[in-house]
Amino acid sequence: MKTFRDLLIWQKAMALVTKCYKKTSKFPKEELFALTSQIKRCSVSIPSNIAEGFGRGTNRDYHRFLNISMGSLFELQTQIEIAYNLGYINEPDFNEIYNDSRELERMLSSFISKIKETL
Repeated sequence: MKTFRDLLIWQKAMALVTKCYKKTSKFPKEELFALTSQIKRCSVSIPSNIAEGFGRGTNRDYHRFLNISMGSLFELQTQIEIAYNLGYINEPDFNEIYNDSRELERMLSSFISKIKETL
């Protein structure tokens, strides 16, 4: 593996960001600086922390940044559920994002465990 771009978790996280941006573009305008912004920020944080941790050079730092990424993923799961409860996204869109996030959660959890074994 030469770069963080080779990581499947980073690739899936990037795809999730794209979906989140597309889905939040349909949110009410009054949510632009609230839930819309928050969903965008935490979704961007997921692949960003995977990439930053990769570049830090130590497994200890990488482990820390992967855990931050996981926290952002949990934040995203919560916020899309809020958006669904408020009727900002329909059930199929919610299920798509949520299922993608759960898959990424399992992959990220496994990767964190592997990195932890090297500490």
